[in-house]
Amino acid sequence: MAFELSNVLAKLGVVSTSDHASVVSMNLFVALLCACIVIGHLLEENRWINESITALAIGLCTGVVILLTTGGKNSHLLVFSEDLFFIYLLPPIIFNAGFQVKKKQFFRNIMTIVLFGAVGTLISFGIISLGAIHFFEKMNIGSLDIGDYLAIGAIFSATDSVCTLQVLNQDETPLLYSLVFGEGVVNDATSVVLFNAIQSFDLSHINAGIAFQFVANFLYLFITSTMLGVLAGLLSAYIIKKLYFGRHSTDREVAIMMLMAYLSYMLAELFYLSAILTVFFCGIVMSHYTWHNVTESSRVTTKHAFATLSFVAEIFIFLYVGMDALDIEKWTFVSDSPGKSVGVSSILLGLILVGRAASIFPLSFLSNLTKESESEKIGLKQQVTIWWAGLMRGAVSMALAYNQFTRLGHTQLRGNAIMITSTITIVLVSTVVFGVMTKPLVRLLFPLPKHSASTISLGPPSPKSVFVPLLSNGHNSETDLVSKPVRRPTSLRMLLSTYTNAVHRYWRKFDDAFMRPVFGGRGFVPFVPGSPVEQSVCHWQ
Repeated sequence: MAFELSNVLAKLGVVSTSDHASVVSMNLFVALLCACIVIGHLLEENRWINESITALAIGLCTGVVILLTTGGKNSHLLVFSEDLFFIYLLPPIIFNAGFQVKKKQFFRNIMTIVLFGAVGTLISFGIISLGAIHFFEKMNIGSLDIGDYLAIGAIFSATDSVCTLQVLNQDETPLLYSLVFGEGVVNDATSVVLFNAIQSFDLSHINAGIAFQFVANFLYLFITSTMLGVLAGLLSAYIIKKLYFGRHSTDREVAIMMLMAYLSYMLAELFYLSAILTVFFCGIVMSHYTWHNVTESSRVTTKHAFATLSFVAEIFIFLYVGMDALDIEKWTFVSDSPGKSVGVSSILLGLILVGRAASIFPLSFLSNLTKESESEKIGLKQQVTIWWAGLMRGAVSMALAYNQFTRLGHTQLRGNAIMITSTITIVLVSTVVFGVMTKPLVRLLFPLPKHSASTISLGPPSPKSVFVPLLSNGHNSETDLVSKPVRRPTSLRMLLSTYTNAVHRYWRKFDDAFMRPVFGGRGFVPFVPGSPVEQSVCHWQ
């Protein structure tokens, strides 16, 4: 009995020590998050450094300190987990992106966004996969099969929408931000859908039947994920509109919005769909309907709560990536051949550059074929900016690489270790180098006049703005129509323009006649005399 009691006490002592170590790690990590926010605030006016780069630098410095204090055995406070990333950190980032997006500009350019985000990602995926097969088989980096090479294509086709959103400013360049942001989200969703489709098929013997099933599965995931996000957003709007929590408690309104948003993401994971696409469209629908059904205090609370959660998750991810870059376990496998690791990273970086160029510039040419005038076409400067902004790789690529080449964050295979270290190298180089140079590049290509800040803050840019050629809505002012000869549009341009305008017109009619009366929204907020929302209703109507 005494022996058993001593064993129990010993186990309790181990658990207590382990729990205390976890508490110490969490304390240090939270302190580092605070440091990132403070330093990022102090460097906010710096045109070269953004908060993601600050978090990466602090993570690297912390990793060096931990390496020195542990005698080179460890470099991070937490062990990387795909579940931590995909289930807890990514949902608030993507949902807030959909919730805060300026819907008019997003859907006005949806054809261009889908062209760049979906078709462009497939082009980049093909180039990177074929290049990896061609070069890596000759380099003999390890036992990689066809599934691994295709996974590499999907991993490095995922642009880093998080870093891109921090580099570009939505208020300063709203139209350019809309296109780059929209393409980034669709790109991430397409890459994850591709990655999941690759893992669900046996690609050792590819034939026409498997290729057809692969394409069909890709389209199925894309469509069903979007529909699930729309349905989840509509359900939240209907529940809040009918039950009207605000007359009793704004806390319930905020809670149901947050939980319904997270539920949409987890339902997509449950049914093996693209949770990124689901929660993004859930955010768009909730901002269009649900947000207008709650009280004014709930609107302010939800807007800042979602933005805060997204901000903290972004900093958390980049801080961890910086620390994990010095993980001694992975670098041990490539220490005997550092040149090969550098070669793999260089080849992948080159394929990323080529794949991005092969998707943006030809697709911009195709997009320009549908434009009616020269002022509406995507010029070379705009194409260069879009190409450059999508060169960064970040958390999505890291998470997919860990999912493919590690087990619970660890690997014992040389080829897998090389791919992990190469992914870390590319994330660091692309985020720091391309991220640092993006703001100066935008300023160089599009120098803003001194009064631009006041002009941008007062409303949309004028028709002569340098950004109008990028995302013009196709409606010029009367003076422009008088001063410029009207070209006769080609049959393709006339067809696409007529189709786009007709879809928008019929959607507005359908939305006002059927959707808003049922699900609420601006102009259809429930009115209860004497309720906290009374003034808000009058304001928004």
